Amino acid sequence: MKTEQQITLKQAKGGFTPAVAPLATSTILTDVQDIHVGETTIPSQGDDLPAYIAKPAHHQGPFPIVLVVQEIFGVHEHIQDLCRRLAKQGYLAIAPELYFRQGDAREYSEISELMQKLVSKVPDSQVLADLDHAAHWATRHGGDASKLAITGFCWGGRITWLYAAHNPQLKAAVAWYGKLVGEKTLNSPKHPVDIATDLSAPVLGLYGGQDGSIPQETVETMRQAIRAANADAEIVVYPEAGHAFHADYRPSYDAEASTDGWQRMLAWFSQHGVK
Repeated sequence: MKTEQQITLKQAKGGFTPAVAPLATSTILTDVQDIHVGETTIPSQGDDLPAYIAKPAHHQGPFPIVLVVQEIFGVHEHIQDLCRRLAKQGYLAIAPELYFRQGDAREYSEISELMQKLVSKVPDSQVLADLDHAAHWATRHGGDASKLAITGFCWGGRITWLYAAHNPQLKAAVAWYGKLVGEKTLNSPKHPVDIATDLSAPVLGLYGGQDGSIPQETVETMRQAIRAANADAEIVVYPEAGHAFHADYRPSYDAEASTDGWQRMLAWFSQHGVK
């Protein structure tokens, strides 16, 4: 694993995907004191899957594992920062580049182009298998196989729901503003509302009441699906928050909702035996 000794503000700014420029003044930069961070590759489906890793430096583990699933912007500086925040909480956080085979999000400066030319081409089946390999890699590099969690944001929030129905070894999942319903395609044959009956891990969903891309009626549809399936899942809606309210580097950032959601996530992990 290639290690990284320090992260400067200049390096951090250069690590954001161009489609999110300009950065908000609320952008948070987490230091690397008392943690080890770095980049690695993971054997997965015949390829070398790139990933960013962060874990505590004060002992050898094993550490509880959190798979961190990227937004549409890839594993850019914000996702790496979230890994560092989790490492400071005692977790081994790993964020694999889940559409590296299809391209690099940093090559796109417009969100619409990024979605059309890259994100839409990534099959869910490929993503779920890569996450399996990332989890397995983590268990062989300081992680505790019995304490596996996942969290994801936006695009990754939807994937988080799907993964909670995919991996029976998963202990807990927290999905941040991931779409719940949608058009079914060859790459995305099912959406969270379709797999409510298959959830094998407890899921906490965090959503914004003012999210224009995830209407509240779809959130209610998911709630009904959860109740009908008697699934161990809970959805929290922040009435005044919009989409991407946890993304501190964007104008959508809502500090109050973000802080509360983060604490709820940590409590969810602890409640379900991840830590």
